[in-house]
Amino acid sequence: MNKFSVLSFLTVIVSILFFFAFRGPNADLNVGIIAFSILSIFGIVFAILSKKWGTGIIAGLLNGAVLIFAYLLLLAKGIGG
Repeated sequence: MNKFSVLSFLTVIVSILFFFAFRGPNADLNVGIIAFSILSIFGIVFAILSKKWGTGIIAGLLNGAVLIFAYLLLLAKGIGG
C-alpha cells in the first residue's frame, strides 16, 4: 500500500469517527453533509491516485458508500424541511 491508499482508507475512518462524534438530536445536518461529502470526494481522488487496483477499488467503494450516505442525509433534510 502506498501513501494514497492509506489516505483513502483514512478518510473512511475519519468519516466514521465524525459520525459517532456528531450524532444526536442537536446535530447540525449541514455540517454533516458538507463534512461527509468533502471527505468522500477526497477519498475517491486518493483511491484513483493510488494506482493499486485492489486497494483502489475497495477504498473507492467505501468512500462511495460515505458519499451515498451524505446524499441520503441531504434527501432526508429536504423531506423533513
